[in-house]
Amino acid sequence: MALENASSVTEFILSGLTDQPELQLPLFLLFLGIYVMTLMVNLGLIILIRINSQLHTPMYYFLFNLSFIDFCYTSVFTPKMLINFVLKENIISYSECIAQLYFFGFFAISEIYVLTIMAYDRYAAICNPLLYNVTMSNQVCSWLLCGAYVMAFTNATIHTGFLLRLSFCDTNIINHYMCDILPLLQLSCTSTYINELLVVILVAFNIIVSSVTLFTSYSLILSSILSISSTEGRSKAFSTCSSHIISVALFFGSASFMYLQPPSSGSVDKSKVASVFYTNVVPMLNPLIYSLRNKDVQAALKINLRRRMFSRTRTGF
Repeated sequence: MALENASSVTEFILSGLTDQPELQLPLFLLFLGIYVMTLMVNLGLIILIRINSQLHTPMYYFLFNLSFIDFCYTSVFTPKMLINFVLKENIISYSECIAQLYFFGFFAISEIYVLTIMAYDRYAAICNPLLYNVTMSNQVCSWLLCGAYVMAFTNATIHTGFLLRLSFCDTNIINHYMCDILPLLQLSCTSTYINELLVVILVAFNIIVSSVTLFTSYSLILSSILSISSTEGRSKAFSTCSSHIISVALFFGSASFMYLQPPSSGSVDKSKVASVFYTNVVPMLNPLIYSLRNKDVQAALKINLRRRMFSRTRTGF
């Protein structure tokens, strides 16, 4: 069935983050800076992990995938978001809106499960260090990531497939800066009961599965850390865990606030602000939280900088 047959609406208008004219330029500059920074730090980490053999371990394999997800994830909606600050009307076609919804859902769910896998990886490294190479073998890591992407594909396909069954008749103004599921449901002129039920069920399932894994992993990690006799060892382990917990709390907290509530005009207005954290801030912070504070990454970065300086010195450039 063609997309245009499912709806009389052929395009939507994104209302954006705010309708106050005096805030348009400052917000444009702010989010442009965040977007450029997000692309640079994630792409930089991807390249650094790729070219340094000492970073070819399970932990950095997951970081590589997390940075790749964040790089793609923020590029799904941020360009349209920036356009909204400079144009009077930010128009997006029906097919582009559906595509944006699908890829936004795919990368968001991928991030949830990659973050969860990273917690399990830290559990294996801290609680069972002697069996770490067996527990987190290349095959196991590949299967874990494959599972994360399969879950993301399944969730995104279900949401998008059921959304295509809805009709959009009159109103075409989306009260958001991107095509997300809840704002779109408000515009439908047909029943959205099944869609709303699916949102609650799937979001709750993803959060419960990931939360149980996270809490179990960190409970065992905490127990193991407390048994470490070295103060320096405990401090290092606590530092690594606290950074991960902060990032997970920001991402999961803001996402839960947005999706685990019935859609309404007021809730969408509030959720637009909350969504800024997991759509713009977290993808920028992830490389800083997980990598730039890491001594292995710092050492690899210094080695590559020295190699480049030495190469330029020899060639005279």
